[in-house]
Parts: sequence; structure tokens; C-alpha cells
Amino acid sequence: MIKKFLTLFLLLATISVSAQYTEVINSNRPGLSESPYSVGTGVYQFETSFFHRKADAIPTFSNPQATGLNIHFRTGLLDEKFEVSLTTAIQQDKNAFLNIYESTTNQFGFGQFTLAAKYLVFVPKYNDRSKEIRSWNKRHKFDFKRWIPHVSVYAGVNIGSFLNDYHQRGGITPKLGVLLQNEFSDRLNVITNIYYNYMGGYLPEWSYIISGTYNFNKKWSGFAEHQALFNKQETQSNLGLGVAYLFNKNIQINSALRSTFQEESIGYHGSIGVSYRIDRHVDKFVELDEFGNKIEEEKTQTYNKGFFGRMLDKIKGIFKKKDKIDPEIEEGNDINDEDINDDPRGRKRPKSILDDLTKKDEKEKKQTTKADKKAAKKKKKEEEKALKKLEKEKLKEEKRKEKERLKLEKEIKKMEEELKKEEEKAKEEELQRQYEEEKKKRAAKKKEDE
Repeated sequence: MIKKFLTLFLLLATISVSAQYTEVINSNRPGLSESPYSVGTGVYQFETSFFHRKADAIPTFSNPQATGLNIHFRTGLLDEKFEVSLTTAIQQDKNAFLNIYESTTNQFGFGQFTLAAKYLVFVPKYNDRSKEIRSWNKRHKFDFKRWIPHVSVYAGVNIGSFLNDYHQRGGITPKLGVLLQNEFSDRLNVITNIYYNYMGGYLPEWSYIISGTYNFNKKWSGFAEHQALFNKQETQSNLGLGVAYLFNKNIQINSALRSTFQEESIGYHGSIGVSYRIDRHVDKFVELDEFGNKIEEEKTQTYNKGFFGRMLDKIKGIFKKKDKIDPEIEEGNDINDEDINDDPRGRKRPKSILDDLTKKDEKEKKQTTKADKKAAKKKKKEEEKALKKLEKEKLKEEKRKEKERLKLEKEIKKMEEELKKEEEKAKEEELQRQYEEEKKKRAAKKKEDE
């Protein structure tokens, strides 16, 4: 099996492919799949995520719960198409033994340690429909060549001698795979990974991962993913959804939630992470003319060479890296952005000095207009805020006056009631006094009569 994969690698490695480096970070997270593209030379990229996984225990020995940190380091070496990586996980495992009774043990350590390399061997060429001006149908028609995937070969080694007990799988074991990617549009990508893992170890397994990624805008993207693993004892799978946010060109924040399925046990797996890269990429030297255009080598004429001579030139061309021909500036013609077929995975380079100056002027104009709009929007927002605050203060003042008026009315009413009580009391005292005087007069008169 290993010989077959090495033969396939050497056979496909002779096909010419394009550069890998991108202006913004290209992370595999939050998915479990891996893109066939390399990060490029001079780039050191870290993809980390905190995760928590929980499920019910299954007979007899299982790992139903784990919490920890995943770390995936990537860098390009020697060639833009070649990448080496280190994947590891530091975690707290809860191992369970379920027979008649269930017993559990906890163990802290490494859950994975894999050194790997991949090489991009094939990149399909798609039709540039942006230049089609005669037919709207042809311009917007789906290019069925996009069903042809980008292809990369993957080879790695698992080091399990120092891992937690559940993850060892027989010490040092190889891992081989094929990485595919279909770019159905500028927004939608589908990645498929096929692996044969733990070769020659305990329970070697086949697995596949299918991920669909959709870019909502320049900052936000979402993904849906399905993974399945097969070995002699069991079958595992999971379904996941997640989002990623591009904080800046070197930092991406991501999160994912998955449902896991293992025999009759259903669990969940949640993660949140950050991808960061250190960009030390340097472009190769390119010779330019006075207008800033790349100087191309003269093409070898193939006429009058005969059939076998032309065939030999074509065979040589397979092993020769072909550069894209940049459009030259002609008098009276301007280069539009729509006429330049930019590779979504490559840099956007200025085609000439004049074009670069024009783009800078347009960019400064857009920035100035954007700043003015932002300032006007901010001023309007501040005025609305001040008006709302004034109305709020006015309403508060009216409520305060109304409260004081009600309080004053209550006090006046209370004073009136007290005054009325005092008058009634004085009247009762006066009547009582008159009654006493009348009583005294009657007593005095009766005494006088006696």
C-alpha cells in the first residue's frame, strides 16, 4: 500500500501547479478537513482551538469525555506547493470501562501527535467567463470543469508512545491521504479528505471528511461538515456546523458545534479557537520593463520542426513552470480590473506603474469619500443622540414638576383637613363650655330656691 502511494506521489508531482501564498490567512479551522493548498514559504501559521467533547459510555472500553487544546502548526518549505505540519492535542481524558458496572478514570496528557507533509500535485484551469461579452448565457453559465478538484497528496507519522492510554494505537504508525478541493464559485468551496490511518498499528482505520465552506463576505464565512471513521470494531461519525471571522489579514477567530455518533451513543463536541500566522514571505525576483510589465522570454518557434519536434517541445513544456502573461499597456487603452483574471488563492499584483498609480488615486478617493460619509453619519448620530437626551431631560423635568404639584396639593388637602378638625374640636369645646355654664347656673338657681 505504501509503495502504491509513493508511486502515485512521484507520478503526479511532475504536473505544473501555481503558487500557494495568499495575502490573508488561509486556515483549516474550525473544520477537521485540510485544504490541499500550502500556506507558502516564509509563513509560520498556528491554528488553535479549545474543545469539549462529551458522550455516553459504550461497552467495553471508551473515551466518553475530553477537554483540552488542539494545536496545528503549518509552514511551507523549499517550494510554494510543499508544506509540513505538526498536529497535537493537550487534553484531560475521561476513560470508561462498561461491563456490568461502569468504572471511570481520568488522565491528563497528549491526545495526538502527528508530523506530516503534503504536496499539491494538480490544479485545474477554469474558463475566464468575465471576458465573455457576446452572450449573457455563456457569461453566467456554470463551468462544469469546476467539478475537477485540486489534488494534494498527504503523508504523515503518528507518534503514540507518550500519548494517553486510549490514543496510543501501537506506538509509531504511518498515515496516508489524498486531499481534494472543488471551487464551485468564488464563495463556495467543497473539500474532501480521504485517509488511511494507524497503518500496521492497533485498529487501522479508513476515514473521510467532506466540508462545504461558504463566504458570506470578506469577513464572515460558515461551514458544514461530515466525518466518518471505519475500523474492524466500530464506526464513528459526526456532523458539524461553524463560523469563522477574519479579524485581520493574519488573525482568524472561529467556532464550531458538532453532534457525534458512536454505536448507539450520541454526544456533542464544541470548540472555539484562533488562527494566527507570522508572515515572512518574500516574492521571487521578477524582471520588469519601463512600464512595470514583466519581461517574458521569447517563445521558441515550433513550425518547420516536424511532428516529432513539436511533440518533443510539448513534452518539455509539461516539466517547465509557466508564468502567466501580464497584459501590456497600449496607447489609448486602459486596463480595467475586470480584465485581470486574479487567482483567488494568489496575490493581486499591479500590472504596471500607471495602473498602480491609478488604483492608488481611486483608493485614496474612496477612502476620503468613505471618511466624509462616516463623519457625516457620526455627526447625525450625535445630533440625534443630543436631541433624544434633551427630550428625555424635558420629560423628566415635566414629571418632576407634576410630582411636586401633586405633593403640594396633597399637603394643602392635609392642612385643610387638619384645620377642619381643629374647627370641629373648637366648636365641640365651645358647646361643652356652654353646657357647663348652663349647668352651673341651674345648680346655683336651685340652691337659691332652696
